[in-house]
Amino acid sequence: MTPESTMTIARQAIEITFMVSAPLLIAALVTGLLVSIFQAATQINEMTLSFIPKLLVTFLVMILAGPWMISIMTDYMQRLFTSIAWVAIG
Repeated sequence: MTPESTMTIARQAIEITFMVSAPLLIAALVTGLLVSIFQAATQINEMTLSFIPKLLVTFLVMILAGPWMISIMTDYMQRLFTSIAWVAIG
């Protein structure tokens, strides 16, 4: 296994990680921002108020984007497992 192939596999793994986690993180970020704006406008200083909306939105995004996330991960794993023989030979 060459250093180039190792770096390519690691780069692809990091890219897949960012692609799969981005929808969940962006949804939680936007929800937290909206709840913070609401709290600032109404002067409600409850720390637990942002937790439930973030949790619900994260689950909703996971349900909606879950099939896409699974297909991306399984595609990467299939490519990785099929390339094991080529990496071991080369």
